[in-house]
Amino acid sequence: MVLEETLSATMAAAQTGDAEAYRTLLRDCMPVIAAAARSKGVRGEAVEDVVQETLMTVHRARGSYDPARPFLPWLRAIAQRRAIDALRRDGRRPREVDDPIAYEAHPDDGLPEAGQGLEAREREARLAQAVAALPRGQRQAVEQLGLREHSLAEASALTGRSTGALKVNLHRALKTLRAALAKDREDGHV
Repeated sequence: MVLEETLSATMAAAQTGDAEAYRTLLRDCMPVIAAAARSKGVRGEAVEDVVQETLMTVHRARGSYDPARPFLPWLRAIAQRRAIDALRRDGRRPREVDDPIAYEAHPDDGLPEAGQGLEAREREARLAQAVAALPRGQRQAVEQLGLREHSLAEASALTGRSTGALKVNLHRALKTLRAALAKDREDGHV
């Protein structure tokens, strides 16, 4: 509680224009800010960045602080927000890895395994056959809503069917396709 009272009093003095109190306040806030940043998972040099950004925010927002309210929760809230901002920025930066052994030890994930392309083409061909075998209304619903990704209104205009009929046809078609493809999987075809 002593720290809270000291910082609250120093902030109140700083708000009245006491430059020495303001310098003292900023100096005394630094360990509190650093601890808040570390508690959010900020590490290393990024902690110092969070401290500086928080101090700048305190400087800009010092007029909005209400001396009748506790100072530490106000300061910690600002510090935690700046810490989260730092973590977001850090998460967006690409990280370069310089480990030659890592390149040799890991296969290239971008290349398909042998025969994988053939299996994918077989699955696509079987799906196309299963869709082609559907009754006309169900096939149209799958083609318009599922494959071409038209809205219900667009598919209705293109096929001349009501939106309700399209929904029913799509539901029935998906049920039929699931059953047909499950049977193929059981038989070892796909």
